[in-house]
Parts: sequence; C-alpha cells; structure tokens
Amino acid sequence: MLVIGLTGPSGAGKGEVARRFSAYGLPVINADEVYHNLLIPPSPCLDALVEHFGRQILQADGTLNRAALSATVFSDREKLEALNHIAHRFVMEVVRRDLEDYREQGKLAAVLDAPQLFEAGADADCNIVVAVLAERALRIRRIMQRDDLDEASAVRRTDAQKSDAFFRTRADYVIENNGATEHLQSAVDRILCEMGVCPA
Repeated sequence: MLVIGLTGPSGAGKGEVARRFSAYGLPVINADEVYHNLLIPPSPCLDALVEHFGRQILQADGTLNRAALSATVFSDREKLEALNHIAHRFVMEVVRRDLEDYREQGKLAAVLDAPQLFEAGADADCNIVVAVLAERALRIRRIMQRDDLDEASAVRRTDAQKSDAFFRTRADYVIENNGATEHLQSAVDRILCEMGVCPA
C-alpha cells in the first residue's frame, strides 16, 4: 500500500489537498483529529500532558483548556517541543494501527495528513511526502479566520512553526496554495499517476 504523507505549516491549506485525495476514495488519516480524540477523558495522553504542564491546562470539568495550553507552549519553544514529544507518541500508535488496518483491507493508497509529520518521525512510515505551502501573510489570515484568533496570536502560532525551507528540502513534492485552487486537483492527479495509482 502506498502511504502518502501530507504536511506543511498551519494555514497552508492541507485540508484542501486532502479532500482531493479523499475524493478518489483514498482514506485520509488526520493526525490533528486523532490527537483531539485522544484528549477526551479518560485519556492517558491528557494525563501525560497534565503531569508535564500542570493542572492549569484543564477546565473545571477536567477537559483540556486548549487556550491555556496554547498560551503556554506557543510562547516557549522548549515547552512546544515537550508538548509535541508527548503528543507524537500517542498519535503515532493510532496512526500505525489505522495504516495496518487499511493494508489488511487491500487499499491501494492512504494519506497521512500530519503537520508534524517529520517531527513525529512519521515520514519513515510514508512512501512519499507532499508538502503544502503558502505565503506567510496568507497563512496568518487563514489561521485568524479558521481558529477565530487575533492577529498577534496567529503570528505567534505561525512563527512557532518550521520554515518553508524545512519542508522544501524534505518533501518529495511541493504544492503551492496561495489562493486559486484550480491547480490543486491536477497536482494531486500528477502525484498519484507518478506513483502508479493513477485515478480512473
């Protein structure tokens, strides 16, 4: 089974590209969704985060206070790396189990949509890696709209991420997503055909 890693910085538009892969019937594993599901109590992953960062990252009802955690980690690179280290361990257990399930089902290909693909070591589980990139100012606007953040918060989130050069030097394919989306479908088609799973 061909495993396609899909990555890139927040706001680049990975979701748009993932939907085009999904339209061909390819299963898409969204690492962010896996992570969010892992944080629903009772949760060993959430317990590990509380052990490291303290109970101040929890709401009164014991669920994660995402705003508090974000404020803690996006202003401190060491804390962000600690968060990622904990999260990656739990997320990759689920991802690898899902990929094995798809192999057993006889799927020709599957997509792993993971912004932290390289940091989690998940690129080792992929046959190819596709990076989706966009201009910084556009990514900031998209993050503000998507997550209902003010500009300063969106800038902090953007600046905490890897550079475009980081993705360009590691990915097998790069898709630029700076506004017009007409080219996204042809880019997906080309990648699939070059990898021998050309859509009918």
